[in-house]
Amino acid sequence: MQLALDTPHCDFLFGVAGNARLNRLAAPAVAATRAAHHQRMRLAQASGRPAPSSTRTYHELTYAAQCWSQDFRVILKAEIMALGDNPRYVVTSLTEATPECVYRDLYCARGQDENYIKMIKNDLAADRTSDHRFLANHLRLFFACGAYVLHHSLRDEILIHTELAKAQPSTVIVKLFKLAVKVVQYKDRIKLHLPGACPVKHLLHRITEILYRLPPPAFNSA
Repeated sequence: MQLALDTPHCDFLFGVAGNARLNRLAAPAVAATRAAHHQRMRLAQASGRPAPSSTRTYHELTYAAQCWSQDFRVILKAEIMALGDNPRYVVTSLTEATPECVYRDLYCARGQDENYIKMIKNDLAADRTSDHRFLANHLRLFFACGAYVLHHSLRDEILIHTELAKAQPSTVIVKLFKLAVKVVQYKDRIKLHLPGACPVKHLLHRITEILYRLPPPAFNSA
């Protein structure tokens, strides 16, 4: 935070761990959200609808930790779930955006970016840079980034409106690529025979049909 404060024209948005003082400041908002959640549950039960899994509201507090130089704007997400209260806090220098916008649209978007980083690191092995040569590690990272681009193109162009439209790379790899098939080799072709009970056969047919409709790649003869 101090680095951001020392940098002119720099705003910040950080998560803050809850503590006894923050929880006391947030208690009225959490209690009001809890009452709203119970009311929603009663209305759902009276109308025969499923009970809501959670209720969340967004609020603004003024708070300063001991190591902070001044009070700052703290955003509270007061969430009531079936397992109990789940208050979350973020501190920011932004003054114009509403509490809901700061938390949901800005802070949670940062979390989604971290999920993308985790995908390319864990699912596509972008962290396998243990070779003692720089070019070898560079090539490994290049392949991981290429696989990441292919994964998103596959989701956005081919798997859209399917159960894998928002799947992580590991899920797509397991369901579409790691399959048991019978390989039959002919003189001019190789055929892959899927088992009759393959659960993703319709997705594979969809991918094949789209690939057949794509124009052939253009090669530069110069």
